[in-house]
Amino acid sequence: MTVTTSPSAGIADATWAVAHDRLVETLRDLIRVPSVNPPPAPGADGETRVARYLEARLRAAGLEPEILETVPGRASVHARLRGDGTGGDPLLLLSHLDVVPAPADRWSRDPFAADLVDGYIVGRGAIDMKDMVAMELAVMERLAAEARAAGLDPARDPVPGLRRDVLFTCTSDEEAGGGAGVKAVADAHPEWLRAAGALNECGGVSITVLGRRLYPIQVAEKGFAPYRIHVSGTWGHGSMPRDDNAAVLAARIVERLAVPGPVRVPVVMARFLAAAADALPGDAGDALRRIAAGEPDPDRLIDALCDPMYARALRALIRDTISPDVIQTGVKYNVIPGDAVIEIDCRVLPGMTEPEMRAIVEERIGSELLPACTIELMVWGAPVASPAEGPLWDVLVATLRDHDPDGIPLPVMAPFATDGKTTIPLGTPTYGFSPLRLDPDERFLERFHGVDERVSLDALRFGLPVLYDVVRRFCG
Repeated sequence: MTVTTSPSAGIADATWAVAHDRLVETLRDLIRVPSVNPPPAPGADGETRVARYLEARLRAAGLEPEILETVPGRASVHARLRGDGTGGDPLLLLSHLDVVPAPADRWSRDPFAADLVDGYIVGRGAIDMKDMVAMELAVMERLAAEARAAGLDPARDPVPGLRRDVLFTCTSDEEAGGGAGVKAVADAHPEWLRAAGALNECGGVSITVLGRRLYPIQVAEKGFAPYRIHVSGTWGHGSMPRDDNAAVLAARIVERLAVPGPVRVPVVMARFLAAAADALPGDAGDALRRIAAGEPDPDRLIDALCDPMYARALRALIRDTISPDVIQTGVKYNVIPGDAVIEIDCRVLPGMTEPEMRAIVEERIGSELLPACTIELMVWGAPVASPAEGPLWDVLVATLRDHDPDGIPLPVMAPFATDGKTTIPLGTPTYGFSPLRLDPDERFLERFHGVDERVSLDALRFGLPVLYDVVRRFCG
């Protein structure tokens, strides 16, 4: 697809300055509503309050938003802008409005005050993912304003220059699996999610490696298979230790499960590594090519090449992983426990099935410990992927390069799950693309679900016109 002058370049700098200021205030408004999932108390309605805020903003823009609340306090919101119908299926702007808990005593600021500190907005949801909610809302409002300026009704008339519809769907409950959010939407209103493509969280964000600015665009995500392992031992008196102490058995099992598994480089990561290798100089590029080729000791190369923050992510993306995260056992210091429970988080690469993952867990536990174990699958989510090619992909790549000529877009897989687990099986290719250009020293990955989550004003100033241009180009 040939890309010409950026649509955003036709809008006055003063107009973008006003839009940026409003974007900042919108994000601060969103953060100030603690839409925590799980909610802090029965009946808490933070997610619905955010949905109602978005509904009011969309209605003020002249649109006709809809709300779906299948569980009290958990609402999703949807709106549509119309094209002239000649360009094909819509583009979906997808986001979620819930956030994970934020223990206030661990933060340097109130996590729901949205304070401005040294050029950053600090607060829970600043990057996961109320920044994208705010940017998508800003694009919807901008396009609706352009329709009104042409004397049109943005709720019913085509927006000038749009050939495709634009869907805005912001879901609840993403942080707890989406049962009351995207999955409920898919059941009740699949038309809110079906599109030629979707823009979602976790991609299009710059990372700086050896002076080169890379923009990984998420095209795939690992699957998940958490298991609960019930360990049976023998109850007894703590004064007479025994080998079948369930706590001891659990400790041995955890030790075995925690060992990193073998390397298995999926196609998307081989492509990521090859593109990164071409972008990075000398020994760094050679190391990435060796990892892509199946280097038997990749962790040594990764640790020498990457900041520890990125190293953890890369190690997780070239193997199926097992993380023992919960151990429960014991009732009193002098009572040998006869029961223990271990909960493990398994994340699987494309091509791995649940029975195959279970077999790996059993093999790791070992034949002598396995008879003491009952393994229960808690939930299964298959890996998903979208093509790193085609018209939407080309627009994402070209638009990033247009706004940052030195930037290098490349496809990547996420180690975690998003609402894409639902949209991709519906037939909507889904891309992690929430564009931000970050300071090279920013610890972006550590902000997700972390303490003092934040996003910079400069990153938002970069991202808004990028997102606008993607929508205009793909739908125009």
